[in-house]
Amino acid sequence: MKRKRFTEEQIIAVLREHEAGAKTADLARKHGISEATLYNWKAKYGGLDVSEARRLRSLEEENRKLKKLLAETMLDQAALKELLTKKW
Repeated sequence: MKRKRFTEEQIIAVLREHEAGAKTADLARKHGISEATLYNWKAKYGGLDVSEARRLRSLEEENRKLKKLLAETMLDQAALKELLTKKW
């Protein structure tokens, strides 16, 4: 998995600069990111505080774990169903 270069706090700080009136191209050059990255951050983190961003990250992590548990349970269930329907 790709390593993240910026934390949520840093991303929100960059977005605050953008909201304060800094130009997109100048911010991108200053922080070493592309303009597309800045727009993606704005779509994901726009209007969030640091605490809300942390909460979002924890919820995404919890959602990932729950999806993994569900997938494992469904695989187990399918295997058991197939085992029970076989004729000995």
